[in-house]
Amino acid sequence: MRMIAALVLAVGLSGGLAQAATAQPPLRDVPQIDNQMLWVALAIEISERCDSIAPRTLRGLNYLWSIRSQASDLGYSDAQIRDYVKSDAEKARIRARGEAYVRNHGLDPAKDADLCQLGRDEIQKSSQIGAFLRAK
Repeated sequence: MRMIAALVLAVGLSGGLAQAATAQPPLRDVPQIDNQMLWVALAIEISERCDSIAPRTLRGLNYLWSIRSQASDLGYSDAQIRDYVKSDAEKARIRARGEAYVRNHGLDPAKDADLCQLGRDEIQKSSQIGAFLRAK
């Protein structure tokens, strides 16, 4: 999924892996951060693979900045946030969660038509994913 690359560019983060010596759980274990990243990732994937759906780019970028701000407010350092966003393991894990989400809706994540259907459904129900998308 190219969403993590987009997230890195949007948040303006770069660097290597470093774990802070705090009692904080990894960001992947903080639902208010991890779930929001999943919604953005799904919206990016849908918009990239469905010609009839466009991203709401500014809305998505603002949302990414708010996620970063939330993580900072929770006490996570720039390095911890960067590590979470850039980690290959996290990219794979978010992809797997996204594919499971699509399958849980009775759709096949490998089929572009199914992602388009999911995108239309999310737009229709005004979900967080749908808020990042618009029908062309």
